[in-house]
Amino acid sequence: MNYQLKILAIAIIKSKTMDSIDKLLAQLKAEYEEPKPTQQQPPDFVKPAQQPSQPDMVKPIIISQPKSRSIIDNILAEVKADVEAQAAAEELRRQQELEQERLRQEKIKAQQLAALGKQAKEWLEKLDPFSPEGLWFERFAEGYPSKLEAAIEYLQSNQ
Repeated sequence: MNYQLKILAIAIIKSKTMDSIDKLLAQLKAEYEEPKPTQQQPPDFVKPAQQPSQPDMVKPIIISQPKSRSIIDNILAEVKADVEAQAAAEELRRQQELEQERLRQEKIKAQQLAALGKQAKEWLEKLDPFSPEGLWFERFAEGYPSKLEAAIEYLQSNQ
């Protein structure tokens, strides 16, 4: 909503500036295009003693285009800064959400690993080392630092 107001303000400033510029240009054009009375000018070598001073001509008005442009540029820069700040805030929020999701997934994995570790411990307690499964597991566990880690791996692969 704030951006819409700024854009509307820019449009109003532009239209008012352009309207006033158009009016001034039309006024100047009308003054210079008025039919001039066709008086014969005396030759240059015949000059009256004192020529009447020329009526004050309208000096060209320099419209401060840069000023109105700078106002518009300032508003546009402000809008751009707001949009960039909003985009940066959105990106930060998105990154935070991703980090939270990653932490949540790690927590779930750790809980699953803890539950699997408990299950593996119980399985090892029930395992008869002289049964065919127990003998097989003894050979399987030789490649692991501990029997618990071997049991966790074994149970994970069987799930």
